[in-house]
Amino acid sequence: MKDFDRLFFPRAVGIIGVNNEDFGGGYFLNVLMKINFDKPIFLFNPRLKGQKLKGFKIYSSILEIPDSQPIDYVIIAVPARLCPSILEEVGKKNIPFVTIFSSGFSEINKPELEQELIRIARKYNIRFLGPNCLGIYVPKSKLAINRFQTTKSGNLGLICQSGGLAIYLSNMGAYVYGTYSSKVISIGNQVDLNFVDFLKYFINDDETKIIGLYLENIKNKKIGQEFLKVVKELSLKGKPVILWKVGFGESAKEAVFSHTGGLAGSKKIWKAIPKQTGACLVGSAIELITLAMGFHFLNLPENRNVGILTLGGGISIETTDIMEKYNINVPKLAFKTQERLSQFLPEVNTIIRNPLDLGGSGTVYDVFYKALIALDSDPNFSTIVFIRPHNFSEDFINMIKKAKMNMNKKLICIAPTIYDMVSIYQEKIHMKSMPIEQMNMI
Repeated sequence: MKDFDRLFFPRAVGIIGVNNEDFGGGYFLNVLMKINFDKPIFLFNPRLKGQKLKGFKIYSSILEIPDSQPIDYVIIAVPARLCPSILEEVGKKNIPFVTIFSSGFSEINKPELEQELIRIARKYNIRFLGPNCLGIYVPKSKLAINRFQTTKSGNLGLICQSGGLAIYLSNMGAYVYGTYSSKVISIGNQVDLNFVDFLKYFINDDETKIIGLYLENIKNKKIGQEFLKVVKELSLKGKPVILWKVGFGESAKEAVFSHTGGLAGSKKIWKAIPKQTGACLVGSAIELITLAMGFHFLNLPENRNVGILTLGGGISIETTDIMEKYNINVPKLAFKTQERLSQFLPEVNTIIRNPLDLGGSGTVYDVFYKALIALDSDPNFSTIVFIRPHNFSEDFINMIKKAKMNMNKKLICIAPTIYDMVSIYQEKIHMKSMPIEQMNMI
């Protein structure tokens, strides 16, 4: 495992190529100020030497900074052709970590520039992210890559070849799914540091319990072999890896090459990886962050048996199919549970089995409550899932609170949106605002 402490918790940060704009080097200054980064920031741009930008003095070169003011992390935002000479200056100052934000390398058929960066990095023992990436977001150290990011830290580690998706996933996780990040790494072209380096780090990172990975390509066979090994190790350690692999179609492969300068690989190979490593293969950003939320909140027991409660036959079949697809069992109800349910459920429009279809009677909150309590006493499963498409009224929420306080089993709500209205989303947000120890909602 590489020691990334000075990357994730730098004593000072430098921005080379800063400007007074909302893009380029100025973007990074803005996001660091927005999140209230509380360590020294050094700015560099020879055209603006001697000027001040938002209270910070601008220097011409990093060589002007005395050794008594150590900088651990530098962001380079200059044209690609200038990156080698800038990296040379960074090396002379013994700075250990760099993010190269600049694009214009192998993704536009200029691999020779990347090789020059590697040569210089090895000469000075620099490790760098990119090129063509945003770098890192660490809530605890107030490092950010987007102005909407929070300092609230969680247990989700994200590694993304796309900077935009690194922002999207971390912000969606925090503000929509209640799943906050520990560390987020945008890695771009992976010329030096690659996703395997950070997966190895996450093995022993006590903060990170869940790993999300957006991957476009693997650079070579050696990295691929290391990837399989480290993902399996993470899985065995109880740290699930959620893998979103993209770029299988011919046009998509070309897009991957133009984005990060690599090839995407065979779909058949990637479909086999979950069986080899225990990784969870997903197909979209929403799948990735939703599954991360599930791992975060549920902490499912080893018993993979669930009881399902619905208000309709079709959705009960669909839910059962999905559960069994992912090796989650839907066992029969115990005889005593059936007897208990039959005491208050009508014979018409209800099916007493697992999944339990309450039909129209499920709209009566007292019936819904009694059904949850009855299922909670069933010894054949450890978790209860109920489906509620809409109408999270205050009475319904209070009934769920009351039920959960009298239950021992995990309780999960699946709440599909069947039509778009602002009020529907407001109801869901209100439902999610319940204390986590009372309710987990998907």
